[in-house]
Amino acid sequence: MLTLTPKTLSSSSSSSFTLHKSQNPKSPNSSRLQSSKWRFSTNFVKSEIQIERGLEFETGETFFRHESARGRDLGVLSASLYKRSNGSLRILDAMCGCGIRSLRYLAEAEADFVMANDANDAYRRIITDNLSKIERGTGDERRWVVTHQLANKAMIERYMVGDFFDLIDIDSFGSDSAFLRDAFNALRLGGLLYLTCTDGYSSGGHRPYNSLAAYGAFIRPMPFGNEIGLRMLIGGAVREAALLGYHVKPLFSYYSYHGPVFRVLLRVHRGKLHEDRNYGFVTFCHLCGNSDTVRWDELGLMGCPCSDTKASPSLKVSGPMWLGPLHDATYVTEMLDLAKEWGWVSEGIGMDLEKLLSIMIEESDPRLPPGYTIMDQMASRAKMNSPSLKKMMSALVKEGYAVSRSHIISNALKTDCPMSDFVRIANNEMQN
Repeated sequence: MLTLTPKTLSSSSSSSFTLHKSQNPKSPNSSRLQSSKWRFSTNFVKSEIQIERGLEFETGETFFRHESARGRDLGVLSASLYKRSNGSLRILDAMCGCGIRSLRYLAEAEADFVMANDANDAYRRIITDNLSKIERGTGDERRWVVTHQLANKAMIERYMVGDFFDLIDIDSFGSDSAFLRDAFNALRLGGLLYLTCTDGYSSGGHRPYNSLAAYGAFIRPMPFGNEIGLRMLIGGAVREAALLGYHVKPLFSYYSYHGPVFRVLLRVHRGKLHEDRNYGFVTFCHLCGNSDTVRWDELGLMGCPCSDTKASPSLKVSGPMWLGPLHDATYVTEMLDLAKEWGWVSEGIGMDLEKLLSIMIEESDPRLPPGYTIMDQMASRAKMNSPSLKKMMSALVKEGYAVSRSHIISNALKTDCPMSDFVRIANNEMQN
């Protein structure tokens, strides 16, 4: 287990710091600068001493949520894995708020350098006081710096001087994706991009033109809208990366009910994907409850098994978006092992970290299609009582189907079983 014994120096800070060059020949981008000041409009926390994972900090008048601690846990675990694999770790916390993420990256992931940026310069004292628990250092040994710029400007300036980061954490508000291209430009090849979306209306299909503008995906209402939100966010990053000649791989995807919050961690590689099987469309039939995926060349051939015609009025289509696995099983297993090493598991608070990561590993099965089946909705459709998840999972496996729990909703299953067979198997289980 990691023992945290942060050192304390002066709370003063400077915006000048040593540059570290890397080979990352990319072109600058002048897309509109994202105004991170929007995220200060609600949910302020009265200034008081807070404690997270044994670290004390103040929130001041910044936007802060205790419920987001789990997302910060996942970021710290990933940052530490990167440091262990690569030997060094430079992080940009693009919208740092009170600086708790930056503090945890320094203290727990042992980041070599963190640039804590927030557009609101009124938060400077809070941020610097919190980060001063970690020795700041000087010159080439400087551990952290505080800046106050719009997130896009901060990333553009670092790219322009050839100063790249291993991990960029963007805890943004709503569905503003204008920072994506600048984030890719400022990220070292092979680096990690930790993205956020909090627009539940778009992921739920209630603002299709907003999701189209932000992520290039026209989203319609579907019963698994919270998973669609994660796939919409990944898909937007896939599209933006392709414009720059890169491709991204999701390492994990995390949904949290508060907000709601959609967070995805992506690894960025050079070169476009050679095929697009993981970027397409998702369908859902409101008549029979069946869902499916559709490739670009199949758009004119869509139909549902419950309809005799190709034009099914009950069939809704959303996309394009990410269709592949939401997580990388090997990577999440490494995260779980590290969490156990640090003593971060079996906490007994809500869905603890061990259970969350274990379900993510289940969800990583490449046979599982997008979406999940909510047991209560299935039972209502079939006019029957709902069998237990455990019994249903066992029955599906016996019939040769892939199945897992969903980290998004407790009373749901992910499976490649068609709805008609799902109902039949459920009926059989209730009769046994």
